[in-house]
Amino acid sequence: MSMKRIFQKHLSMKTPLTLMTAAALTLSATVTQAYEPEGKVECLAPADPGGGWDFTCRSVGKVLEDLDLVPRSVQTINMAGAGGGVAFAHTVSKRAGDDQLLVAASTATTTRLAQGQFPGMNADMVNWIGALGADYGVIAVAEDSEYDDLPELMDAVREDPRSVKFAGGSAKGGWDHLKVLIAAQKAGIENLPRIPYLSYNNGGEAMTQVVGGHVDAFTGDITEAQGFMESGDLRVLAVLSEERLPGKFSDIPTAREQGIDAIGPNWRGFYMPADISDDAKQYWLDAMDTVYESEEWKQVMTQNGLMPFHMSADKFENFVHSQIQSIEDLSKDIGLIK
Repeated sequence: MSMKRIFQKHLSMKTPLTLMTAAALTLSATVTQAYEPEGKVECLAPADPGGGWDFTCRSVGKVLEDLDLVPRSVQTINMAGAGGGVAFAHTVSKRAGDDQLLVAASTATTTRLAQGQFPGMNADMVNWIGALGADYGVIAVAEDSEYDDLPELMDAVREDPRSVKFAGGSAKGGWDHLKVLIAAQKAGIENLPRIPYLSYNNGGEAMTQVVGGHVDAFTGDITEAQGFMESGDLRVLAVLSEERLPGKFSDIPTAREQGIDAIGPNWRGFYMPADISDDAKQYWLDAMDTVYESEEWKQVMTQNGLMPFHMSADKFENFVHSQIQSIEDLSKDIGLIK
């Protein structure tokens, strides 16, 4: 709850002294609180419903509402296309100065920026607001798949790179695609560009193709896979984390413990349009700090397998630029870009 709203609640108390004190505090809060959102706040998810960006908007939006950090609801708007490029271009070209627009972002966003997939645009054209957790990558197959573990799957790829088709929710060359190539590279497989990767609008659609037997394996994140795992339709061969995830995911082996040292964390957070005021930016930076520290968000993280990942505003912006550079280098090493 904002300070202004807290003070306004005190006005309902009956004593004259309390009324005078509360009024003075309210006036002070109005002076010092230069910005507060008004009316509807929008959260742009750069994919169709069912994927990680959609999860980010809806879950964080719910906590923002629960903590009274927004005056009304947070409306999720799905805008799929070009691996997040359509939403990025929309934000840059049509929403400059809009201080009530949050846009879901992740490592997938920095991957596309690193590979020059947002033509004429770069990371400096938006405001990076913060990350609220890391969502680790997984490689999974249908429950009745012939592959029992990750080494067995990679052995099939090694024998014939064209024999195993992977599906993910990012564009070709995007973060989901990169996770497969990182795992294959760590497994000692050559001819990485020959491995088939089919791009879908979101992780849910990709998993449907895998479960339906049309594609051999899914590459995505643990939050995306959770529903299909719980229904018994999807079997996760490996999580791309340093250690096993806690709680209900603890029985999923890491790629590392299977002899394939592949790590694929996907941070989840937000950017906002350029040209918003310093006060507005600070409000949302503080709001993200409040969400991250809240019990409500900690519960969301535990339930969905998110791992801790959060940093101050200046460090986060530096991190984004550093990650773009490292992914650019990786993409060149793998042969995705020149």
